Amino acid sequence: MIEVLVIYYSRDGSTAALARQACRGIESVADATATLRTVAPISSLAQGPPQAVPEQGPPYATLEELRRADALMLGSPTRFGNMAAPLKYFIDSTAALWLEGALAGKPAAVFTATQTLHGGQESTLLSMMLPLLHHGMYLVGVPYTEPALSSTRSGGTPYGASHVAGLQPALTADEATLAQALGRRLATLAVTLQRGMAGPVPRG
Repeated sequence: MIEVLVIYYSRDGSTAALARQACRGIESVADATATLRTVAPISSLAQGPPQAVPEQGPPYATLEELRRADALMLGSPTRFGNMAAPLKYFIDSTAALWLEGALAGKPAAVFTATQTLHGGQESTLLSMMLPLLHHGMYLVGVPYTEPALSSTRSGGTPYGASHVAGLQPALTADEATLAQALGRRLATLAVTLQRGMAGPVPRG
């Protein structure tokens, strides 16, 4: 069974909603399962005490889960055209995995939510892709063969799934469809890569 780790940060729930739709897409693929995780909030203080495990929602992601996973999805709200600090803080803690090459050759995808239509969705998605490229991961986007990418009037980009919260709090049908499509595409690639690494079945 292929495990796709979905890690996100969400303050008002929009990015979390995209994450749940992505998980639906992942789990529509045979031999694939989704593990949903979040990251701890941070403050402007240089270093604070360890964050308690959240009482509701998914637990915090760990580096061991990241090492074990076969594929990765990252999600963040937009902060001035960039990923939010809590997700960046978590990614910055993955240097040991980079030294090991633990994520190299694994597929990955990204998603985001903004308040406004031109709030920096694409630049935020690209900001999340950069460390994944440094880790040697294969990046997966949303192709224009997905009809919803051409019909959407809110979120949805070829770089990854997205949502415009200011237009309406809930995901539109197209936004949900594209988040599911991205999860499905990522899981399909992960399954295909895993089967390829397994090699042909020996005869006899």
